[in-house]
Amino acid sequence: MNDLPPDLPRLRTLETWLAHTLDRVRARIADLERQTANTPPPPPHVPDWVLSGGRAGQDPALHVGGCGMAGKSPRPLTRDQALQALTDGSVPACPICRPDTELGLL
Repeated sequence: MNDLPPDLPRLRTLETWLAHTLDRVRARIADLERQTANTPPPPPHVPDWVLSGGRAGQDPALHVGGCGMAGKSPRPLTRDQALQALTDGSVPACPICRPDTELGLL
């Protein structure tokens, strides 16, 4: 079964409509590519909890992710790991960002 018109005039009309539609689709693609090129990349993911220190004489501390006191290369932790670290007393909470309060311990 053929779904195209059998005569030349209707085929030419269909061709014109398809060409016009393709031009509109290509223009929209170009617009979106320009917008994407001008959009800055999203910021990197910030973990909810991080552990700082513990190396070269630095005392370890637990921080809320994004805390400026966490240093240059803090280690990301899950919520459960952060809770465990605070409840077993192995790591103190940062007095600036107060992860213990954020975790609901105080």
